[in-house]
Amino acid sequence: MVNVKQSQVYLLYGEEPYLIQEHKNKIIEKTLKKEDREFNISQYDLEETPIEDVMIDAETFPFLGEGKVVIANHPVFLKAKPDKLSFEHDTDSLLEYLQNPADYTVLILIAPYEKLDERKKVFKQLKKNGEVINCQPVKEWDIDQWIQTLANDLHITVPKDIHELFTQEIGANLMALRKEMEKLSLYVGEGGVVTREIAEQLLSHSAEASGLKLVDAVMEKDLGRAIRIYKDLEKLNEEPIALTALLASQFRIISQAKVLKQKGYGQNQMKSYIKAHPYVIKMALKRERAFTQQELDQIMNQLAETDYNLKQGKMEKALAFEMLLYRLINIKQNTSVSS
Repeated sequence: MVNVKQSQVYLLYGEEPYLIQEHKNKIIEKTLKKEDREFNISQYDLEETPIEDVMIDAETFPFLGEGKVVIANHPVFLKAKPDKLSFEHDTDSLLEYLQNPADYTVLILIAPYEKLDERKKVFKQLKKNGEVINCQPVKEWDIDQWIQTLANDLHITVPKDIHELFTQEIGANLMALRKEMEKLSLYVGEGGVVTREIAEQLLSHSAEASGLKLVDAVMEKDLGRAIRIYKDLEKLNEEPIALTALLASQFRIISQAKVLKQKGYGQNQMKSYIKAHPYVIKMALKRERAFTQQELDQIMNQLAETDYNLKQGKMEKALAFEMLLYRLINIKQNTSVSS
C-alpha cells in the first residue's frame, strides 16, 4: 500500500511512524543499490543541526557510487509555532536548494507532526519542487485493509472474522500491527492460517482492551473469566487502583453512549461528546444494550466506593478488586446479554 513517485526532494509528515518508515525505506531502495547504502546515507536532527549544514551535505558529491540520500528529521521551521532552539535555521539556504536540487542527491525531510503551516514559503516550495507525503494515522475503517495487506506480504491468512481482535488489542497503530503480524507469521509459518485461538494466545494485550474484556465478563456474569483477566493484568504489574479507574472509564463511556443513543445521536455524532477511540464507542454501543441505566448507575457507585477504599487503604488491594468484580457481576441479575 506504500508507493512513492520519483523525486529529488521528499517531505514525509504526520504522526504514523510505520508509514514514515515504509516511505523512507522505499525511497532509499529506489535511490541506492544495497552496496552503496553504508556510505551514502546521511542523517541529521534539525533540533540539533542547522538546515544550512544539511544543504552543504546535499550539495556535496557522494563519496562512493552515483547517488546519495540525505535525511533531515524534525524540521521544526515547518510548524506554525516552531520550537525554540539554541540556534536559528537559515531556511533561505533550503529555499535556494529547492530551486535547483542536486541531481545526485535525494533529500528527505521527516516531520513527525500532526500539522504543518502550509502557508509558509518553505512548505509551498517543497510542494512545488518536491513530493509531499502525508503519513497521518489510519482510520479505524482502514484497519481491515491493512491487516489483509500485511497478511499478504507475510504470506499468511488472517480470516476476516478475527480482524476485530486486532482492532481491539492494537487499535490503529500500524507499527504495532506490523510487529504483531510478524510474530504471528513466525508462529504459523509461510502459508499458515491464524486461528482465533492463536490470535488470542499470541497478541499482546493492552490494558484498555483488557478493560473491555472485564466489561464483557461482567455482562456475561462470568466471575471466573473476570478473575483470570485480572490475574493476567496483575502479571503485567497493573495496579487495582488503575484497573478500577479503567473499568470506571469503560462503564462511563457505555453510560454516555446509552444516554446519547436515547437522545437520537448516531455513532459519528457521539465522537464530539465521548473522547475515546471510535472502536471503543462502537463497542460501547453494543454493550449498552446489556444494561439498564439503573444498573449502570449502581455499577458506577460500586466503582467509586472501591476506588475510595483502595486509596484509603481500608482493604487489601487484590481482595478489594476481586470483591468489586463479584459485586458488579451480581448487579447484573435477570438481564439478558446482548452483543
